[in-house]
Amino acid sequence: MLQNMNTNDTEVVVCANCGRKGKDINNTCNKCKQVKYCNAACKKKHRHKHKKDCEEYIRLAAERAAKLHDEELFKEPPSQYGDCPICFIRLPTLFSGRTYMTCCGKRICSGCVHAPVYDHQGNEVVEKKCPFCRTPAPTSDEEMVTLTLKRIEAEDSNAMCNLGCDYEEGNYGLPQNYAKAVELWHRAAELGDARACFNIGYAYDMDNGVEVDKKKAAHYYELAAMMGNASARHNLGSAEARAGNMDRALKHYTIAVEGGHAPSLDTVKNMYADGDATKDDYMKALRSYQAYLSEIKSVQRDKAAAAREDYRYY
Repeated sequence: MLQNMNTNDTEVVVCANCGRKGKDINNTCNKCKQVKYCNAACKKKHRHKHKKDCEEYIRLAAERAAKLHDEELFKEPPSQYGDCPICFIRLPTLFSGRTYMTCCGKRICSGCVHAPVYDHQGNEVVEKKCPFCRTPAPTSDEEMVTLTLKRIEAEDSNAMCNLGCDYEEGNYGLPQNYAKAVELWHRAAELGDARACFNIGYAYDMDNGVEVDKKKAAHYYELAAMMGNASARHNLGSAEARAGNMDRALKHYTIAVEGGHAPSLDTVKNMYADGDATKDDYMKALRSYQAYLSEIKSVQRDKAAAAREDYRYY
């Protein structure tokens, strides 16, 4: 059996081949890193004896790593957007349900954004202002970009991600520049921005400014999903379904539904119809989505939703 050979500089080590003891025995097996030898010659002589134990350790280590990875991947993620800082109700997953305020860096729900703003005397303010910091809304593309750049200087990952999207689409008078978009998304991802991780994953998945790389796409989708991005979670489920791993796909879709992703609920329903999920699986997903709707519901948001419809998820 392999022994744990994690040592410090003061411990005496035994050569796995000849049995010599000493502090200078530091020629480690290149594969398993668990046994040490006097020199390369001892390592070569012992190779055929050590091979079986080496392969077994590597197999067990890989299984353990995969198990730990899945535990992290499938545990309940945090709410990606948290609560509205004004009404303190959970922010919706739908893009139209929230607005990023470039002036103060707050995400405000659509209900609070469209609600009347009053001054300190109780009079309704006619000028359009941020409902959180009361800063007047930008009136030009140049002003919007300037405010965004100020937020980026403050290490605001959301502003970085947004500016990346603006370069991707050529918004606010900016030139369309996919390379610049990906660069900004990477900066935001390093600061822990889930939406930026999703955008990078999507770029690698769909040849959007970078060459297609499914492994990198999966990596960034996983990062985004573990931070609560339901769209990334849905895409991971779709990849597992295409690979025939329906149990893993169902796990991803179920978590995405809990995050408010309606297309994932439809997918679980279709899986039930096709025999890839049970009735209990579908009912659990349905109850999760209803619970999500209850958490985000408000009269002001319903009024805002009636005036605008946008089904993008990020």
